[in-house]
Amino acid sequence: MPENASEVTAAGIARLAGVGRAAVSNWRRRHADFPKPVGGTETSPSFALAEIEQWLRDQGKLAEVPLRERIWQQLASHPDGAVTALVQAGCALLLVRDRHPAWLELAAVSDERMAELLPSALEQVLTARFGEDRADLFPAPSPGSVPLLRGVAELAAESGARQAFEFLLGRYLDANPRQYTLTPPGPAALMAALAAPAGTGGTVLDPAAGTGTLLRAVERPAALYAQDAEPDLAALAGLRLALHSDAPVRARAADTLRADAFPHPDADAVLCHPPFNERNWGHDELAYDPRWEYGFPARTESELAWVQHALARLRPGGTAVLLMPPAAASRRSGRRIRAGLLRRGALRAVVALPAGAAPPYGIPLHLWVLRKPGTGRAAPPELLLVDTAELAGAGGGRDKLDWQAVHTAVLDAWGPFDRHGTAEERPGVSRSVPVIELLDDDVDLAPARHLPPPAAGGGADELLRVRDRLTDTLRLTGELTPALAGQSEPAPWPATTVGELARAGALVIHAGGTGAASVSASGVGPFPGLSPGSVPAPGSGPFPVRGPVPVLTEQDVLAGTAPSGTLPEGSDEEPVRVEAGDVVVPVLGGGSVVRVVDEATAGAALGRNLQLLHPDPAALDPWFLAGFLRGTANNRQASSYASTATRLDVRRLQLPRLPLADQQRYGERFRTLAAFEDALRLAGRLGEQLVQGLYDGLTTGTVLPE
Repeated sequence: MPENASEVTAAGIARLAGVGRAAVSNWRRRHADFPKPVGGTETSPSFALAEIEQWLRDQGKLAEVPLRERIWQQLASHPDGAVTALVQAGCALLLVRDRHPAWLELAAVSDERMAELLPSALEQVLTARFGEDRADLFPAPSPGSVPLLRGVAELAAESGARQAFEFLLGRYLDANPRQYTLTPPGPAALMAALAAPAGTGGTVLDPAAGTGTLLRAVERPAALYAQDAEPDLAALAGLRLALHSDAPVRARAADTLRADAFPHPDADAVLCHPPFNERNWGHDELAYDPRWEYGFPARTESELAWVQHALARLRPGGTAVLLMPPAAASRRSGRRIRAGLLRRGALRAVVALPAGAAPPYGIPLHLWVLRKPGTGRAAPPELLLVDTAELAGAGGGRDKLDWQAVHTAVLDAWGPFDRHGTAEERPGVSRSVPVIELLDDDVDLAPARHLPPPAAGGGADELLRVRDRLTDTLRLTGELTPALAGQSEPAPWPATTVGELARAGALVIHAGGTGAASVSASGVGPFPGLSPGSVPAPGSGPFPVRGPVPVLTEQDVLAGTAPSGTLPEGSDEEPVRVEAGDVVVPVLGGGSVVRVVDEATAGAALGRNLQLLHPDPAALDPWFLAGFLRGTANNRQASSYASTATRLDVRRLQLPRLPLADQQRYGERFRTLAAFEDALRLAGRLGEQLVQGLYDGLTTGTVLPE
């Protein structure tokens, strides 16, 4: 095998073939002709990509490797390393985008000749976009990279240069989740909006740029400046921004606090997600640095060093928005600097985000909005405090955040305050606080400590409405309580399995996650009137195919709630959509929970750890199917057990062979049981809401004990 041949792991093989990793392990055990490992370790071997592709084709498991998968596997197994290959790919994409005729001339020659001409062509386009002093962020590609770069250009022709780079960068970050601290798109967009209008049409700096997410969120910038201590990240950020925007981009690799690469940019805006709790930030060697205009930060206050660095790089009147840990607003070691920022009017707002907004996801981070004071201007007398913790969504967590509500709440408070220096008070959400009230011994700027509490549970009127709904729901549960017929012996029904039904074409099975492939086969149907292959594909129903797509998650199915997830940013695969009448089954945990999709849920994407059964309505009643799948004994015999989890094999679940009319009779009873279960759930939620609302009302005085 050539030294620079691409290799692929078992996970990569599974992605190529559209199967799980367990299937790849089975192939290795069962097929003597399966390609032998060529690298990796005993527990994580790697295989030659070309040999794997050929074997999959010979076995009929792969018609053609998708272009983006081929390019990703080549990049991931590149001899120079995945990051270097990704930077080289980005440089080539920039050449394809900005100087397409020059790329076409290069692509017409041999690989050997292209390797000779490529460095000069890349030098020209990189200098044009990043300037003469672009340092050594973008090394010349190695000769062995030419096939990869040709493939990358082919991918750009298929999807666009920017989209191609976003796909490769996203796949690399997904493969290395613990190596980088990323800023999610939600807070990035909010930070860019808070920096406007300074961040629109102006010069914007990010001194801790990472992969460039914050600068990428800026609309119509005049120039973008990105610095990061990691050369690889600085290069990736620069390329990402150059492919995303036509504005001049300057990217540098250096420790910002110790070796500032942009000492005099006079930026219109600074956006920054600095490293948190950094002790080795330069405290000893930077004691007399002129940036500490508001006080020398303590060793434990690295975030306040970043705050003052951002202010020092702004023009007078420019705006900085920093993502900060909540402790920075209240630690005693930083109170003098916070007081200085308040007295001079540099700190304009502190916004508490819901927990799960950005890493570390377990704590509610803050946004600090700062403005560099202008000469001759009096310090503003008030500070805006905003708390969006109540917008975390049901259950909390990063997958539950309603970012539209967060954006609206923050910008509705910031807009009037930015224009007039004050804003209308919204209990529990926002308040414009006189600075003099904050200049005590602690200078504690945590928003929750200074905001008036919201009316408990919406006030006494709202609690009365909750109580009335609870009363009605409890009455409904009494009406829906199922009656019991006389006892009988277990029915001697002939049985079939879900797997047999799938093979016969009576239903289609889909695995959860985006882009999952259906599993079906033709055969003789076990039910009268079955026409093999007659089951339409899930997702063919009348639901929207554009715009944000909600995801039906495993927790939604278990709790009986509406879809609460969202598709991953930049998801490149088509999700499996659920239709009314589909049956959804969780496969982890060993519980007997099944959900029949209703009209309100139809159109949502199917989440992970779920399997969807799409029945042929001429052969299977969905409620009959769901009811028998919930049997405890049925789940027990279809479950397998690992050391830490129970997994349900949906194909092994059984149900009786019955005519459609009998199925519908059982299905109607199962439907009434589901309605009874939903009423019990609703009663529980309303009861909890009423109890907590009464506690809050009594303790705040909005509800009287009488």
